[in-house]
Amino acid sequence: MKTQRPVDTDVTPTPAERHHPGLKLALELGPLLVFFFANLRGPWLAATFPVLTELGGPLFIATGLFMAATVISLLVSKIVLGHLPVMPFVSGIVVVVFGSLSIWLQNDTFIKMKPTIVNTLFGAVLLGGLVFGKSLLGHVFNAAFQLDADGWRKLTLRWGIFFLFLAVLNEGVWRGAAVWYAPDAQAADDFWVAFKVWGTMPITILFTMAQMPLILRHSVDPASGKP
Repeated sequence: MKTQRPVDTDVTPTPAERHHPGLKLALELGPLLVFFFANLRGPWLAATFPVLTELGGPLFIATGLFMAATVISLLVSKIVLGHLPVMPFVSGIVVVVFGSLSIWLQNDTFIKMKPTIVNTLFGAVLLGGLVFGKSLLGHVFNAAFQLDADGWRKLTLRWGIFFLFLAVLNEGVWRGAAVWYAPDAQAADDFWVAFKVWGTMPITILFTMAQMPLILRHSVDPASGKP
């Protein structure tokens, strides 16, 4: 029987990533935590640093700090880890663009739709790649493992659908919160920001853990191409 070759992801971890496995996670979660706590403590930040009031209310202050934290995390990733991971880099661009529009126009719709845009983009790219016979998941996640071709196809399909699910979920949460908490816009903002951290992240972690059986079944030795 002919051995099925793994799909080459061209995403071998750098030495820095191998020596600092927790740094990558910290760089990805750090800006999100800054966003959450800045929104939570927005009034205190505005009173302590009056210049921040130029950005607007608590959500706009949080957005400005989120943008700054995102740029810093990307710079640290480039300097310390030696490269810019695809997903945080693309997400960072959308954060800066939509965050700037939110602050400039004083319209929080832009920053609230950022997760929708990013997740739809990644879902479309992954599923679109499958249509053309390409499994792009390894490039998106900078995967540190190798799977056979069937494994990459299955995992890419699952993540593509999951990204689209997250896009729909984000729209439902922020729009639903706006209706549920009306006319208290701040309460709606607080609920949406909290859900991004304490809702979306646990859901993503659980989904990731649920993929481990598939990854173990389809893992191969990068050198030999054998299970």
